[in-house]
Amino acid sequence: MGSFFAGIKAGTLSGILYVAGLAAFNILLLYALKADVLTAINQSNPVACPMVASVNGSVQDCFDLVISVSVPFVSFVSIFVVLFISGLFGLYFDSLPGRSATVRGLFLGAITVFCMIFVVPLLFGLGLVYAFDEASSIATAVFLLCWTPAFGYLLGRLYKKYTRAVEFSSQDPDLLKVVVDGRDRTGQVKTFATTSSHKLRAEVAEGASFREWDATEGIGIEDSRSFETTMEVNGNGKIIGNVSSKY
Repeated sequence: MGSFFAGIKAGTLSGILYVAGLAAFNILLLYALKADVLTAINQSNPVACPMVASVNGSVQDCFDLVISVSVPFVSFVSIFVVLFISGLFGLYFDSLPGRSATVRGLFLGAITVFCMIFVVPLLFGLGLVYAFDEASSIATAVFLLCWTPAFGYLLGRLYKKYTRAVEFSSQDPDLLKVVVDGRDRTGQVKTFATTSSHKLRAEVAEGASFREWDATEGIGIEDSRSFETTMEVNGNGKIIGNVSSKY
């Protein structure tokens, strides 16, 4: 459990920087190796110039289309792909491998680069980074190995900034379960978006009665005496459900 919208929020800035960096690298690489690119296009690669057949242009026209149309289009699409992945990062943050937000962000970065290389070309027929020979492939691989961890690091840092961790515990787990938004969270630490509100309920066993909620600073409880209430997350903290036996 985590926050999908906090993931989107963190992914907006980090995703734009990531895709913009990839697009800029792609354009610089195309111009730096323009002679080789024109040769590759001249050897008829439909992926290199998907619009050339409709405009009946020259090799140079095809090159210009790749720069002015293909790269911006795929960059635009990739922003939404990155935002969706970032949302999933937030939603499943607590289940991802790694102990810190930064490590989990780096893990997400690996998934992102996989999608950029394989998923986007499969869906739209055009890769974000254009590698056409051994030199460009090596340059692209080096760039991705350096740039993608930077995206993951920034995503993890921003997500941590927009969220707070809350620990849920019970005075007696056999008598009381702490249920948050319909799920048993007793003994767990979960991540929530800052200033978000969530349903809090004490599930009490037969023969026991609910007493009150105890919460540390940063966690607001609407009615600490009610077994079913609302909590507001303003900071990291802990909630304890207190219970007493009737016998």
